[in-house]
Amino acid sequence: MHRSAGWPCHDAIEVELIAAGCLQRCFDGAGREHLRVSDEGIVLLARIYARNRAALSAHGALVQRVALEQTRAGRLTWCGLALRAPLPREGEPLANDWVMACPDVYSIRRSSRADWLEPVVHEIKVSRADLLSDLRKADKRAAYLGMAGAVWYVLGRDAKGRPVGDETDVPEDCGVLIDAGAAGWEMRREAPRRAVSQLPLGVWLALAQATPLRIDEPDQQGL
Repeated sequence: MHRSAGWPCHDAIEVELIAAGCLQRCFDGAGREHLRVSDEGIVLLARIYARNRAALSAHGALVQRVALEQTRAGRLTWCGLALRAPLPREGEPLANDWVMACPDVYSIRRSSRADWLEPVVHEIKVSRADLLSDLRKADKRAAYLGMAGAVWYVLGRDAKGRPVGDETDVPEDCGVLIDAGAAGWEMRREAPRRAVSQLPLGVWLALAQATPLRIDEPDQQGL
């Protein structure tokens, strides 16, 4: 409503927003109705934007930290990839359904042998609601497991310093790391590792079109 011309939809959401004082009904000279965001609504929007920015900043910082650690460990690392993964269709073993998966951090070893790449997915969660919502998506987790030999859930902490989850929340086919701040990570469960003979073609194509993370640090070889 804030970005539009304010033409009403006359739905239940508008009724609730008008009743809460977030929207105001206005009429022009011909009696046509439109809606505008009230001052109270502007305050509410600003509060929501600030909360969303804080959540995104916390998530982005944790993603960057995990990605940098993988890169410093000598792995090729990507953030925010969009990968298509095939999942076997239930009851039809020769048919697949395709799922879009967007792992927060995806990394492979620097190796010229396809069976030595050891692909790993790190999924970052900084809110409990986001974690629980994600865990209900079995297809998404199955897609991660299909494109990686190990999948980790990296769990941040809330405003009171409490972990947003633990190993009891995450299925046993995934590892669990808890953000421990300057102390590094608290490993609650090792991620089960599976051999991956080769990456799916769709993953290879996505990696070929994306740029791995680079770290601009002084040359350590001279030291």
